[in-house]
Amino acid sequence: MVKIVQATCTNGELVLSEKLNPELEGKTVQIMIFEQSESRETIDSRETKIQEFLARVNKYSFEIPSDYKFNREEIYDR
Repeated sequence: MVKIVQATCTNGELVLSEKLNPELEGKTVQIMIFEQSESRETIDSRETKIQEFLARVNKYSFEIPSDYKFNREEIYDR
């Protein structure tokens, strides 16, 4: 799952602008930090670029069956 959420750093802790999905409870998440610039135009441009990037990633993404097992040896048996 990919979601972009704004947060404010207060006393070394991130305070999110919205609540996270309850399905994430107890899970570890990865966080990328982008420092906001003063210009709203720059922020909008950056968010647009991020959304375009994520759209491209999703275009080439697919579900892997739960019983899938990667077989490195099969790759080299050409």
